[in-house]
Amino acid sequence: MGKLKVNQVKSLVSNNKVGRHSDGDGLYLMIPKSGQAYWMLRYTIMGKRREMTIDKVKHLSLADARYKAMELKKKVNDEEDPLAERKQHQAITIKLVEQLYEDWYADLATRLKHPNIPKRIYQREIGPFIGGKKINSVTPLDIRTIIRNVANGGRPTVANDTLMYCKQLFNHGIKLGLSENNPASAFSVNDAGGVEESRDRALSIDEIQKTFQIFQENLSSFGRDNYLACALLLSLGVRKSELTEAKWSEFDLNNALWHLPDERAKKGTGITIPLTEQVQVWLEELRIRSCGSDYLFPARRASKLPHMGKDTLNRAISKLFGREPGRKVQPPNKMGDMEPFTVHDLRRTFRTLLSKCGVAPHIAERCMNHKLGKINDIYDVHDYLDDRKNALDTLSVMLGSYIS
Repeated sequence: MGKLKVNQVKSLVSNNKVGRHSDGDGLYLMIPKSGQAYWMLRYTIMGKRREMTIDKVKHLSLADARYKAMELKKKVNDEEDPLAERKQHQAITIKLVEQLYEDWYADLATRLKHPNIPKRIYQREIGPFIGGKKINSVTPLDIRTIIRNVANGGRPTVANDTLMYCKQLFNHGIKLGLSENNPASAFSVNDAGGVEESRDRALSIDEIQKTFQIFQENLSSFGRDNYLACALLLSLGVRKSELTEAKWSEFDLNNALWHLPDERAKKGTGITIPLTEQVQVWLEELRIRSCGSDYLFPARRASKLPHMGKDTLNRAISKLFGREPGRKVQPPNKMGDMEPFTVHDLRRTFRTLLSKCGVAPHIAERCMNHKLGKINDIYDVHDYLDDRKNALDTLSVMLGSYIS
């Protein structure tokens, strides 16, 4: 493969061509699924292969990246490991928890499919409390305060994740020789959100009717966008992020199809989803409401994300149940004695309703974009598009009098 060209680099980056693009001699242009493009050097020293990030593409031109790579390879030829040197230098400058996080996250961003999850949890739950502290001054009491604050806000899953990332963060400090102890190591999930049990919550038809009626009655606070998002989730059975991060470019409204791409599908396998007449009506409304945005659900407030946040829907629903994390004075409960539910419970409700509609199990599972088992996945490549369309049409009729 030949050398990269300047225009080629610009095209690959602007079109977000995810992958590893070789320039030769161990230099690569790296374009991750999320995050910014960067230059990476691969080299071998003392029989071990190393990969070293050089810099982001926006900071370093192709010519400069080649020159930097040449300098680094000279060190390798002299049996000096530039990656080890960098870590030694960084260890000297890393003193605060915030600096430790930046070094830890730089590694996560290159290897995790969804690095925004630990980033969001650190920035919201961890950083505000201990980010400005020296690494060795953080105590187990600090960790307990952090995880209790989250758990007491009614977010047990987030509390468990917060504890997990605290452990990983300070283990990173131990690896770098910055600390001998991990202040989070003694805590378990029992100290955070508790052992999480599998949920089996699915809404009944009566609960669906009551829920969307209350959504409608509280549109001034709940929001029409949130209403439409919940309606689409219940009608299509997709995962929350697959919908709230969807772009208009994925939709073929002329043929009533949504082409969910592999890179956004949770299991890495995309699917073409047929759109019912009611869903198309909601999408047309969303197109108007999105005001020219690339996204179905653009961010409504100043945000680092261009689309609806991951917690937006669950927070809006929890507020109707009289629970708002982080607030001392909780809002009134508008849902009465109904058992609380989450956004993911709408997906479980969708699957339950398909069974009530008499949809065959293998069709219902394909509607959920679930695999049908190893043998079926190998030998049965039929996507059941027409059958899935009929199933969603039948469900739409069932829900028609409750959701508008």
